[in-house]
Amino acid sequence: MSGPILVINPNSNPDVTAGLDAAMAPFRMDGSPPIECLTVSEGPFGIESQADSDAAVAPMLTLIKARPDAAAVVIACYSDPGIDAAREISKAPVFGMQESGFLSAMARGDRIGVIAIADASILRHRKYLRRMGVLDRLVAERPLNMSVAETATGAGTFARLQSVSEVLVQKDQADVVVLGCAGLSAHRAKLEAAIGRPVVDPTQAAVAMALGAVLVQSTE
Repeated sequence: MSGPILVINPNSNPDVTAGLDAAMAPFRMDGSPPIECLTVSEGPFGIESQADSDAAVAPMLTLIKARPDAAAVVIACYSDPGIDAAREISKAPVFGMQESGFLSAMARGDRIGVIAIADASILRHRKYLRRMGVLDRLVAERPLNMSVAETATGAGTFARLQSVSEVLVQKDQADVVVLGCAGLSAHRAKLEAAIGRPVVDPTQAAVAMALGAVLVQSTE
């Protein structure tokens, strides 16, 4: 058996990590590598700005260094903080949820819409997509204007998600909707049923890629 796939929540909110852990259920199969969801306890409580993203990097890298047993690492934050540094220090493959989620969405449709937690996140996300060379596939990114904590535990989260998604589908004509925050994982299936379009949870997309990489390596 190979080592575990580590799903790292770079913020310190345990509710977000609990939601990520629940979203891993489809990937926990007999004979597959174990999946561990970890919280960076020294990180910001929510990653809602560039400053928050930058502040999360150092403690996250410390955690990755402390787990040389990992078969793969997933950075479960939609701006993929520290992904280049993580790939530099880790012998295991490192997958970022924004990169993986958007690539998965591109395989499901031509016109991609993204739900951000707040307006302040959108520029950071667009810069990353430009770096990836896929910005032309984004039709719109629209904000919930909620905090990370609210998305993870707020009673009104789904209603707001559905409202924003309907704008992406009906006005922006998105073929696929991407959840642009790790705290939204629990709502994927229900939202997909409500809007009648594929909805991508980027953490699940990253874990699917990580699992594929680990399984291929184990058979070589």
